[in-house]
Formats: sequence, structure tokens, C-alpha cells
Amino acid sequence: MYLSRFLSIHALWVTVSSVMQPYPLVWGHYDVCKTQIYTEEGKVWDYMACQPESTDMTKYLKVKLDPPDITCGDPPETFCAMGNPYMCNNECDASTPELAHPPELMFDFEGRHPSTFWQSATWKDYPKPLQVNITLSWSKTIELTDNIVITFESGRPDQMILEKSLDYGRTWQPYQYYATDCLDAFHMDPKSVKDLSQHTVLEIICTEEYSTGYMTNSKIIHFEIKDRFAFFAGPWLRNMASLYGQLDTTKKLRDFFTVTDLRIRLLRPAVGEIFVDELHLARYFYAISDIKVHGRCKCNLHATVCVYDNSKLTCECEHNTTGPDCGKCKKNYQGRPWSPGSYLPIPKGTANTCIPSISSIGNCECFGHSNRCSYIDLLNTVICVSCKHNTRGQHCELCRLGYFRNASAQLDDENVCIECYCNPLGSVHDRCNGSGFCECKTGTTGPKCDECLPGNSWHSGCQPNVCDNELLHCQNGGTCYNNVRCLCPAAYTGILCEKLRCEEAGSCGSDSGQGAPPPGSPALLLLTAMLGTASPLLV
Repeated sequence: MYLSRFLSIHALWVTVSSVMQPYPLVWGHYDVCKTQIYTEEGKVWDYMACQPESTDMTKYLKVKLDPPDITCGDPPETFCAMGNPYMCNNECDASTPELAHPPELMFDFEGRHPSTFWQSATWKDYPKPLQVNITLSWSKTIELTDNIVITFESGRPDQMILEKSLDYGRTWQPYQYYATDCLDAFHMDPKSVKDLSQHTVLEIICTEEYSTGYMTNSKIIHFEIKDRFAFFAGPWLRNMASLYGQLDTTKKLRDFFTVTDLRIRLLRPAVGEIFVDELHLARYFYAISDIKVHGRCKCNLHATVCVYDNSKLTCECEHNTTGPDCGKCKKNYQGRPWSPGSYLPIPKGTANTCIPSISSIGNCECFGHSNRCSYIDLLNTVICVSCKHNTRGQHCELCRLGYFRNASAQLDDENVCIECYCNPLGSVHDRCNGSGFCECKTGTTGPKCDECLPGNSWHSGCQPNVCDNELLHCQNGGTCYNNVRCLCPAAYTGILCEKLRCEEAGSCGSDSGQGAPPPGSPALLLLTAMLGTASPLLV
């Protein structure tokens, strides 16, 4: 009896525990990059995949607001309370610390009373849109491991877009759309993460789940990371091997959870009704008290430590790798191509360490552009074979023909050689000098030989002008066409319309009608003047 009661209580405790903690706190160890083991040869290093611990990444970000002057308080202004939108005696004043709401209050310690928050200016310029971009930058590639959570102190916005960048803010792509009416705001059918599957987990959706108006118990907006993980690892994330296998083999999936920057685009504040109350515009603004972003430095499974120094995150690379993300092999450890570590097989994964360069034939230094060397007996030297990244030379230290040295890159940089891009119509050949300047044909100029010198025009390359409006004027009323020829009147011919057409035919006699002086000629003007003077005598 007591045993059965004990077992019932135990089963209940297990059930309650699983409900209270739906996701495991630690998915896999991967917290050691190498360990010493004993073999027949003695102690040796055993290498394994490793990664930094997941942490609160808001400690390391830089925040930028656009427009820069969108924060309230300069000049001071009043706004309405969230709970009572018609009680408009709250004040925002940037010059008074107790009344200021700067951006850093989105990332301070939560739990203070009263709560601290960033706040925008009110919608005083209605109907001009009240829009704000909040950009979070790490200057480092990070991998998201938990839901992104945004807590609003105002009503949640009627329209918002969460965006991500993988190239430090140069380009952006949407992560998720939020709206009270997805069809009206973004021409998208409303969905939630529950509507997705393994095959559609990367779909960009619009959700109406988090976009209600003035509701004191509805402050939070989520971007669900763990719910997407659950499509592969199960509802309680117990089958992490399945998730890790997908992350290992599906680059698009891995990139989906990888960012360098996040951008929150606030497009329309919480209105709460169909129409904007133009008599109480101080009701409408944005206010955010907290943003949570959990993740880890991306170190390609080659480091367990990510150091924050001089406002910059950097991986402390193991496995003979180097670079901000441990994304290449160290010098003299390029015996095989660099590769990221692998989560599989569970639980240690595969380190994919960089191995020493070929040493049996001497120094095989190719600056990372080749993994192969060859010994030339005649020259008694070692040369690199099959140089990559458009390099050539004994140590892949030169650029191929048609490329030139990138002065801002190190010799081991993949982008050390830049294509010349000589214009094939204007250059003598496709090669350029060490500064990137091409050898131009006659009449052509410019670094890439795509411009013409004065007196020349571009016609499938630079050609000397036949006519122009400066020195080579078309004569006798002719007009210059595209600098290539003169369009002559019917009676004239020649390159510059300098000849009578009848002269070529030998028919410029008095009967031909073509011997008459052209209009505007001195002879015709003199004749007209004489006739005008003589006319009174004829009366």
C-alpha cells in the first residue's frame, strides 16, 4: 500500500517537473575541445567538437535608433498612461534622469520599481507615420539558442517586422512579421509557429498572436527559436541528436539561427481602435522595457571561450584554427582544407582539426591558397601546386594574369587578388598593373579603359570624332550625328559637307541649278542688297 502510494507520488512529481521545465537547460556538453587519453603510445590528445556556453547576448551589443532623435524628452513632452490612455500627465524629459527614457534602459536589470524603459516621441506629427528602426549589432556572428523576447511598456505595436542580417548590416532579410491584421498590413495570411513543420520551418510568417492594443497583461512579443528546434528534437527537445544532425547537414537551417545583427522595425503604434484619436495623439508612442537575446558566439565548433575585449567579441580558437569565427587554419597547419567541427556523433562530435602542412619535402608555405607542394629537383626548391583564390607563384604569393593585389588584404586572405575587369573593347588585354590600372588602346583612358579622351567618342570602343561642336564643325548647314558623320543638305557632300554634290558628278554648270550660291552666302546677300537699293528707281 505504502509502495503504491510512493510510486504514485513519484510519478506525479516527474510529471510536474517535466511541465515546469519543458526544455533541458543543457542540450549537449561540447564544453571541452580536447582531453588527454592514454594509448599504447602513451598520453595523447583526443580532440572533440566544442562551443561556447549560451549566454545573454544583450551584454555585448550596440544599439542604434533611426531616426536618431526619435527618443522622447528633447524637448520635454507629456504622454498618456498605458492603463488609462486619457490620463495624459506623465512627462518625459531627457535632461532629468528620473524622467528620461534613453535606449540603454531596454537592456538594464529588470525587476526595478518603477520599471525602466526606452520610449519614443509621441505621434504628434500624425498622419505622418510614426516609425522607428532599432538595430542591435554585435560585430560578430552569433548563434541564437533561445526565444527572442521583447517586452513593451506601451501597447504592443499594430505593425512590426523583426529582421536579421548575416553580413554586419549590409543586407537585411525578414525574420517574422507582426500585425493586428496581417492581410491588410503585409498582404500575408496570418500564421503561428504551430502551423509550421520540419519542411516549412524556414518559412517567414506573419502572426497576429502578439499584436493587441492597450492590454496591461499583453506586453510581450516572442520570436520562437525553441519551438522551431522542437520540430527536429521533439516537443521537449529530448532528441538533440536529430537537431544536431540537421544543423550539421543543412546549411540553410544553420544560417536561419545565425545572425550578426537584428533590427526591430516599429511601423505603427498600438491604436486599439479602428481610427486614430487625433485629439489625444499623446496616447500613441512606443516604449520597450526589456529585450532578451540568448545565444553564443559562432566559433564553428572550434572554441569554448569567446572573449569580449575592446568592445569586440572574439573566439579563442582551438584545433589549430584562427580568425574571428575560427574560420580558417593557422599558418603552417594547412595540411588539409579547413572544415567546421561537427556535432556528430553524439556526445563528443568531430573536431576536424587543422593538421600541419606537408613537411616531408620541406617548407610548404602557400599562405593558405594550396595544400599541395612539389619538389623541383632541377631548381632544388619546393613550389606550391594548384594555387587557389586566383593566386600563382612559388608560394601562391602572386596574382594570376587578369587579377591584381588587394593592398588592404593579408597574403593569406582569400580575397588577396581582385579581378582587373579591364574593358575588353577599350583595353589592349585583360591584364592590369599592381594598382589595378589597365593598358588602354589609343584614344581610351580610365583605370578600366572604359572612358574616351577628348576628341574621341565611345562606339564599341573609343573612335576619333569625325565631327563635333568644337573644332570639327559640319559646313554648309550640315549637322553632326553622334560625332561619327555629318548629315549634309541635299546639295552637299563630303566628310564635313564641304563639297557640292554636283562637283562629283561634273554637272555644276549654269543649267544644272546647282551652281547657285547657297542661302546665306556673301554673293546672295550682296545681290539682295543691290536689288533692294535699285527698286525705287524702277517705280
